[in-house]
Amino acid sequence: MIARTHARRIPTLVARSLSTEPATSSGIQPPPPPPPSQSKHPTSKPLARTRLNPAPRPTVPHRHQVYASLPPAFGRNQFLPVADSTRALLESIVAKFDAPIRYAFAYGSGVFEQDGYPTSTPASQDGPMLDFMFAVTHADHWHSINMHQFPGHYPLGARMLGSSFVAKVEEIAPGVWFNSMVRMDGVSIKYGVTTVDNLCSDLLNWKSLYLSGRMHKPIRIIKDDARVRLTQQVNLTSAVRTALLTLPATFSERELFERIAGFSYGGDVRMLLPAENRGKVGNIVRKQAPQFKELYHRLVVALPGVHWPAHAATIEQDTSPHARAAHLRKLPSTLLQGVTGQYATRSSIPPREADEAVYWTKLAGDAGLPTVIERELHKIVRYPSAVQTLKGLVSAGPVKSLRYSSEKVRKWWKGSGTDAGSKP
Repeated sequence: MIARTHARRIPTLVARSLSTEPATSSGIQPPPPPPPSQSKHPTSKPLARTRLNPAPRPTVPHRHQVYASLPPAFGRNQFLPVADSTRALLESIVAKFDAPIRYAFAYGSGVFEQDGYPTSTPASQDGPMLDFMFAVTHADHWHSINMHQFPGHYPLGARMLGSSFVAKVEEIAPGVWFNSMVRMDGVSIKYGVTTVDNLCSDLLNWKSLYLSGRMHKPIRIIKDDARVRLTQQVNLTSAVRTALLTLPATFSERELFERIAGFSYGGDVRMLLPAENRGKVGNIVRKQAPQFKELYHRLVVALPGVHWPAHAATIEQDTSPHARAAHLRKLPSTLLQGVTGQYATRSSIPPREADEAVYWTKLAGDAGLPTVIERELHKIVRYPSAVQTLKGLVSAGPVKSLRYSSEKVRKWWKGSGTDAGSKP
């Protein structure tokens, strides 16, 4: 029985093996299948679109909108007036640079009067140096053009290494290159160069407070840029919020101005040098109080819980934890990260993930918050100011550095005597 079964299976297996034998290379190949784009029914209609067979979404390019201009009244507090002769001098100097400048401002005692200087006229013998800051698009390209136009503005080493070297040094925090003790239009000037990206980043985040801190104080805008003006308004508002968190319920406008002006000086290593005036903040505010009020009054009264009549010199604010929390959570990211880091290990502060509203209220209600903020501001300023001081030896060269330092000491010596005589 078993033998019969095997006999019947043998022909069947042979037939299957022959029918499934692979084709040899010499056989005729079948025609290739048509490409996917070809259709056997070219006139057939496409499938109807249903919920299970939806149409593909159209491609939408994601581009950031670039605002070429802002409303004319936006940021008008930033445009501080100066004497016509000063304005003409500043504009004449900036116009001499062939390299493209997107944003330019002048600052310091040569633009706005300060205590401690015998004269505020830059053209006079003992007049102050004019300080400028230029924001450009591409640093390497800008220095290449400027080095060709004004080779004497750069030290010999920088000219030999070229604009790429200058741009690389500039990139080092806080992202500025200075050319100092330059004679133009009969006055001595110092101008810094940075990129618009670096400037706006510091204005928004306070990553170094080197540029944003300068712009907390009165400046004269010479060339405007919409992006910088927008971020500068954020910077000024951040300065107000930070100051309010460190001030009591009632304070004077002078206390507000001095607190804001001092943000970029606390922690600055240059303040440890003998040539720097320890009373510099007071010297600035005493003579520039009207400019400070123009800068900040509209911003202060726009914040909730703050009362500052235009004719009054006294300011009142709501110091409840809820009101202070609204300021605290809107501080610049670098400062806010440092402040929250200080409270991260305190058991009295609940986790932020548990209840964010309670977390911010607890932080804002802590009595030691003003001290924490001041300490974090010093940390932000300290390292960039030290690096920029060392970069000055490269950007100015040894000869100019020695001349610049001796000039600072001489003016400090004269200014300290004048300041002592002017104190009540």
